[in-house]
Order: sequence, then C-alpha cells, then structure tokens
Amino acid sequence: MKKSIKLFISLLIICSYQIYSQDENDTDYIEFNDRKNIVHGVYLGFSTSYGEIDGEETGLIGLKLAYVANRKFELGFGMKGFYSQQNLPGISASNDEDLIGGYVGMHLEPILFSKSRVNLSFPLLIGVGGVGYIDGQLDNEEFNEDDYDWDAVFVAEPGINLLFNISRFVQLEAGVKYRFSSKFNIHPSGIDRINGFSAGLGIKVGVFNLGRNRYKKRAPKN
Repeated sequence: MKKSIKLFISLLIICSYQIYSQDENDTDYIEFNDRKNIVHGVYLGFSTSYGEIDGEETGLIGLKLAYVANRKFELGFGMKGFYSQQNLPGISASNDEDLIGGYVGMHLEPILFSKSRVNLSFPLLIGVGGVGYIDGQLDNEEFNEDDYDWDAVFVAEPGINLLFNISRFVQLEAGVKYRFSSKFNIHPSGIDRINGFSAGLGIKVGVFNLGRNRYKKRAPKN
C-alpha cells in the first residue's frame, strides 16, 4: 500500500511539473488560427461526362483553368468537346452522320459549405463554339471538309456539383448539367440545337489554399 501511495505521489509530481512546464512555454507563444483569412487558389481541371442530345448518346470531355477566391467562388476559362451518335442520312452512302463540336467560354462557380470536406457548387459555363456533322465511317474514306457544313452556336451550361476535397492540392467533382444553345441549321434531317442533360466526373489539380496557416507565433518581448 505504501509503495502504491509513493508511486501515486511521484506520478502527481511529474504531471504537475509537466503542466507547469507547458504553461511556461505557452507564455512565450500566442496561439492563433488564421484559416479565417482570405485564401486564394488556382487549379487545372479535367472532366468526362455522358449525356444526350435529342435523345441520342453523347460523350463529352472538358478542360478548365480557374482561380478560386476564398474557397467560395471560382472564376476562369472552360472548354468542352462532344461527339453525339445521331446516325443521320448524309452525303456519303454510309448514312451515318454524327454530330460533333465544341465550345469555350467563361467558367463561374459559387461554392457553398466551403469549409467542409464535401462542398456543394453551382457551375455555369457561358461561351461560343461550333457544331457540325461528320461521317461516322470516315475510317474508310478520305475526309473532304467541303462536304461537311459547320455553324457557330452560343452555349450556356448551368449545373450542380458535389466537390470532394481530397487534399489542398486535389479535388474531385461529380455533377449534373444542362446545356442550352442557340439555333443552327446545317442538316436537312438534323437537329437545330444541342440542348441536353449530361452527368460526369472530374478532377482538379492545383493549390486550393494559398493563404498562410500558422498556429503559433512567438509573443513580442516587453
């Protein structure tokens, strides 16, 4: 019993000394967290998505370069390319005209719950591009650009995304978008807009928190 009491007293003394030492050290530093300060970020993003144009299967790939303001708003440049299997009768004997095109423009994306690991955002791409029909059997034929018509389009593509913050350098996104376009007329049996839904995944690689993030600062001497 006496040994137990001595051991307990010894442990109490050691713990008291450690607490005192910690208090002494803490007097030399001011603890703070400047995560609330405005931070900046920049990234390069890649995405792939699947959707439809006029009920036909459509694949899309995207690229964007954006600045992130305080993890709450993105502003940048985006571009997308697509291929839609329309299978329309065309100039060639294959009767396999497919729609292809792309568009570029301004990328805007407000972000909610930015301090959480999972964020909710509302991306919007506004820009211009070009669309045209091309023979799906071109592997067997020589391409002649004079046989294919192209037209310019204006595109607005709003959506909703879930953002997954893997680290301060990598972010994953998954979302759904709807594409609106101006009218065009380049095929007698074809469509006149590229409106349609798409759903996809993407990855952003960059630095999402360029702000300073120190937790202790030495206290100034009197």
